[in-house]
Amino acid sequence: MRILICEDEEIMLTALQFRLKKQGYDVIVAEDGKEALEKLEAEAPDFMVADVMMPYVTGLELISHVRDVMKSPIPIIIISALDNDETVLEAFRFGANDFIAKPFKPHELILRIKRLEQAIKLAGEQQS
Repeated sequence: MRILICEDEEIMLTALQFRLKKQGYDVIVAEDGKEALEKLEAEAPDFMVADVMMPYVTGLELISHVRDVMKSPIPIIIISALDNDETVLEAFRFGANDFIAKPFKPHELILRIKRLEQAIKLAGEQQS
């Protein structure tokens, strides 16, 4: 599975990339929202993890682009230091599948990715 990580904090980006690659995922990285938009179009990832606060294009704008412009159902997990109810609700309104507040352990993200993978697999099996 190809996962796009959109994170402007280099240390966090490197840590997530390392942990996800170690789990066998193909990882695509973007250091700002503009680069993330380009990679969404060019790389067609299967999954996206995005920070809310990024330069040029925010994580919420990325969700909107994926859902409204690309019409893509890919799973999206939002990560953010802004752990207030309004930010969380807004992310879900835009179409995020999950939300993780910073700081968090990379292992938590991996568990949530696996949970969403399983839910998608089960939904596909029920439709067949």
